[in-house]
Amino acid sequence: MSIDQSGDVTIQGVSLRSLPKVSLHDHLDGALRPATIIELADAIGLAVPENGAAALGKWFATQSDSGSLVEYLKTFDLTTAVMQTKEALTRVAREFVEDLARDGVIYGEVRWAPEQHLSRGLTLEETVEAVQQGIEEGEDAADRAGRSIRVGQLITAMRHADRSREIAELAVAFRGRGAVGFDIAGAEDGFPASKHRAAFDYLAENFFPVTVHAGEAAGLDSIRSALIDGRALRLGHGVRIAEDLEVITEEGDEVQVRFGDLARWVRDREIPLELSPSSNLQTGAIAKWGKTLADHPFDLLYQLGFAVTVNVDNRTMSATSLTRELALLVETFEYDLDDLETFQFNAAAATFLPVEEREELVEMIAEGFDV
Repeated sequence: MSIDQSGDVTIQGVSLRSLPKVSLHDHLDGALRPATIIELADAIGLAVPENGAAALGKWFATQSDSGSLVEYLKTFDLTTAVMQTKEALTRVAREFVEDLARDGVIYGEVRWAPEQHLSRGLTLEETVEAVQQGIEEGEDAADRAGRSIRVGQLITAMRHADRSREIAELAVAFRGRGAVGFDIAGAEDGFPASKHRAAFDYLAENFFPVTVHAGEAAGLDSIRSALIDGRALRLGHGVRIAEDLEVITEEGDEVQVRFGDLARWVRDREIPLELSPSSNLQTGAIAKWGKTLADHPFDLLYQLGFAVTVNVDNRTMSATSLTRELALLVETFEYDLDDLETFQFNAAAATFLPVEEREELVEMIAEGFDV
């Protein structure tokens, strides 16, 4: 593997950035360009901790590398503060899509919480419309640049708040108008999916797809609640499902593992795990196993047949991209193109798209990796 001057990575003679990718776990308010934050902040008279874009980018990375999800989430106070008008939401969404397309993403799902963007008078509906306008502008710009991409919204409720049923209704109302799924996010520990059962009941009654942040800052009980109370079709992060695996023996490359009932259910039902390697290190999600990427249970889960996918979580906070996350995994676990293709197949199958469109994605990935 080699890295060229543009920051791209070459593996087996192929540009990693050029390969078709699917992004499932990517927060809108965690993916702002630092230069955009500064411009939007200046427009509303908001002070920022650093003046230059490069310095601000480093500030986010430093502040986010705390080992605590609660501390990590505090950096969002700045990004959400500059996303309170139609114009700002549209711009951020447009740039979000453009940046994904430049990174080789052909389909993405963007999650964000409309209830966090109302301080300057917007309604919930207006925020969704503004983001959708930006997504469509970004898709059009990518098309003009010769990069095809589609992006769907994951309408998100904040798990520490009490508006989840209202946000669920908002998501269903925008089905067919940009919204493809629902999520709950925010401080996980102490706020299980069971606290939002009314919202999840409504979503289930309306056959609306759900992913739930679980198994990041809280463990197996949180994952269990996401599956039972939330009827989650995917697990946002889900890395701590590895706590339900007991390594019996380990000799060289041979590992014998005893599955708990929950881990076996998630593996056997092929419930996708939205793993985010860099973010999982920053928030302490893998603290039980260690502090380096080599300690991440990603490879164990992959080798055991879990439906692992690779994601960025928050590009600004982690100073990352999907290309970078994949490159880090290649460097750490010596994966090859076949492994990376498998991760993209897993992600394509996990999207909240109709089956025909998922099959089209699989075909596009197979064609793109046939190099």
